[in-house]
Amino acid sequence: MSISLIIICSLIVIATFLFWEFVAWFTHKYIMHGVLWIWHKSHHTVHDHALEKNDWFAVVFSLPSIGLFWFSSATNNAYLFAVALGILCYGLFYLVFHDVIVHQRVKWRPAKRSKYLQRMINAHYVHHAKHTKEGCEAFGFLYAPKKYEPKKFVLKTERQETQ
Repeated sequence: MSISLIIICSLIVIATFLFWEFVAWFTHKYIMHGVLWIWHKSHHTVHDHALEKNDWFAVVFSLPSIGLFWFSSATNNAYLFAVALGILCYGLFYLVFHDVIVHQRVKWRPAKRSKYLQRMINAHYVHHAKHTKEGCEAFGFLYAPKKYEPKKFVLKTERQETQ
């Protein structure tokens, strides 16, 4: 494998990862808070269940990555493999940031939180302040505008507080 192929594939992974922030934002705003609210509503409802209907989105979002991994392996296409890897990396970021750090589905948080991470968490708290499909804001996961910078950051410790 040549160094140029490694560099190109690395750039494809990064570009795909960043593009999936737009995919996630668009899907979250227009699909999850739209026609598929029937699934997503479970995520905006306080409960103590381990799983929720909203978890089906993780399955749906993993399908392009799985399909591209399979097809890129079958055709020996490094570029498609890089796209699949970028989607997988975004999915892993989402899992750690959204399900673990924000919603405490697994009890773990980084000991030190940067101002940026606090802003991202706060933006998600703002999003979950509404329990309806209308009137929500802050639909992204990687990017939160400065307006979500908390004046005083208070980390919610219980999962039910974050719903």
